[in-house]
Amino acid sequence: MSSIEIGKKTFVIIFGALLNAIGMNLFLIPANVYASGFVGVAQLLSGIVSKFTPIVLSTGMLYIVFNIPIVILGWRKIGKSFTLFSFVSIAFMTLFLEMVPVLTLSHDIMLNAVFGGVILAIGSGLTLKWGASTGGMDIIVMILSRVKERPLGTYFFTLNSLIILTAGAVYGWEKALYTLVGLYASSRVIDMIHTRHVKLTVFIVTKNGAALRKAIQSCLVRGITTLPATGAFTNEQKEMLMIVITRYELYAIERIINEVDPKAFANVVHTESVLGLFRKE
Repeated sequence: MSSIEIGKKTFVIIFGALLNAIGMNLFLIPANVYASGFVGVAQLLSGIVSKFTPIVLSTGMLYIVFNIPIVILGWRKIGKSFTLFSFVSIAFMTLFLEMVPVLTLSHDIMLNAVFGGVILAIGSGLTLKWGASTGGMDIIVMILSRVKERPLGTYFFTLNSLIILTAGAVYGWEKALYTLVGLYASSRVIDMIHTRHVKLTVFIVTKNGAALRKAIQSCLVRGITTLPATGAFTNEQKEMLMIVITRYELYAIERIINEVDPKAFANVVHTESVLGLFRKE
C-alpha cells in the first residue's frame, strides 16, 4: 500500500471517528438515548458512576479502556493492519468525544435516536469499508462474520439489542425502545455502506495474465480460474481471469488492474450465490 493510499485511509478513518463523536454528543447523549456497542456500555457506566458516586468518568476514557482487550483479540484473529487502523479509529474517537461539546439540537427523542444512529452508522460503515473498525462490537462481529457468513448489520442489531434490553430493564423501557429504533436504522445503513456479504464475479481479459494473477494472489486470498481468450477484431491471444470476491474487495481489484495492466478489460457482475469452497476471510 502506497503512502498516498495510507493517507487516504487514515483520513477516512479519522473522519469516521469524528462522525461517531458527533452522533454521540449532539444527538444520543443529550436525549439520554443509549448508543450501541461498547460506546453504549461506556455511556451507561459513565451515567451510573456519575449518578451514584462523586466520581466522574468520561465516556471517551471508558471507551478506550474497554477496547484494550478487544484490540488484542483483533490482532490475533483478524490481522495487524486491520487492528492498527482500528486503534487509530478508537484513539481519535476518544479524543473527539472529549473535544466535541454535548449540545441539545432537538428535544424530540425520535429525531435524536434516528439521526444519532444514522450518523454513527455512517462513521462505522466508512471505517469498516476502508479496512478498519471503530473497535468493540465492530471487531467482534467481524470475527463472527468469518465464522458464519451473514450481513454485518444483523450481528450488530442482535448483539446490541441484548445490551439495550439490559439497559432498559435498569433505566426504563421507553428510552430503550427509542434506542432500538436507532439501532435498526443504524444496522440498515451499515449494510448499505459495508456490503462485505455481497458477492461479485470479476472477469478480466488481459495480455499480462501471469503478472496479474501474481498481483491479485499477493493481495487477496482468492481462487482464480483462467480461460484462453482471443480478440475478435485483433485476433490476439489473451487470457481471461475469473474470480469471485466480496464487494468489500472490489477496490483492491480495481487498484491492482490499474497498476499491472491498465489496458485490461474487466467485467464485474453480481453473484446471486456461491456453491462450494469460498474463503470467507
